[in-house]
Amino acid sequence: MSQTAEALSAQALQLPPNERLALVEHLLDSLDVPDTLLEALWTAEANDRLAAYRRGEIRAIPLSDVLGKYQVANRSA
Repeated sequence: MSQTAEALSAQALQLPPNERLALVEHLLDSLDVPDTLLEALWTAEANDRLAAYRRGEIRAIPLSDVLGKYQVANRSA
């Protein structure tokens, strides 16, 4: 980290926990900038897949099969 970041970090650690949490949330929010092109591409892909399913061109795969393939426990069952 730069000296500025180190100094800010030291100052932040002096804040009460609730203010540190608010600061962390603010910093994380600043990194979570939506990629509108990527979102548009994924939306188009999802719409294309749904349309193909409705036309009978692809079939649905049961969740248990997908989870079993990757050996993941279905915790909602």
